[in-house]
Amino acid sequence: MSGEKVLSADNQQGRLRYRLKPWYVTGFVDGEGSFHIAAYKDPRMTTGWKIIPEFHVSQRISSRRVLDALVSFFRCGYVKANHPTNPRDSTYVYVVRDRNDLLTKIIPFFRAHALCTEKVKDFQIFAEVVRMMSDNQHRRKDGLMKIIKLAYTMNGAGRYRKRPLDEIK
Repeated sequence: MSGEKVLSADNQQGRLRYRLKPWYVTGFVDGEGSFHIAAYKDPRMTTGWKIIPEFHVSQRISSRRVLDALVSFFRCGYVKANHPTNPRDSTYVYVVRDRNDLLTKIIPFFRAHALCTEKVKDFQIFAEVVRMMSDNQHRRKDGLMKIIKLAYTMNGAGRYRKRPLDEIK
């Protein structure tokens, strides 16, 4: 019986060790997270483009446990291999794409627990784009273009984007 209690206590300590605190999450995301708006050509969409807002946090596989803890903390999202086809990439990523989860969990959290780095600017634009999408502005050409122009101001002013802004019409 005493052996069971010891194992039980160890398991409980292990779980508690990864219960994240709000300000820890903010700092962690400030360093390792990203707010991103993806734009893909999709002829099924009325505007010809699909817009995907994404919040993600990446870590090496050895620290995957903290990504799993983010799933529990936010009660949404999932963890996956970052680049599964690249054998040299051993990183994993916590991802939230569901617009309702972004609107009701992620955005309110970071409004209450503000980021401290310049990433706060990307967050503010991200929150604005997700709001615009909840108003269906991405389904109109003028709204889509406004969203894409905002997206290209994020994360280094679009310098890592695969296609230049003027290619999107």
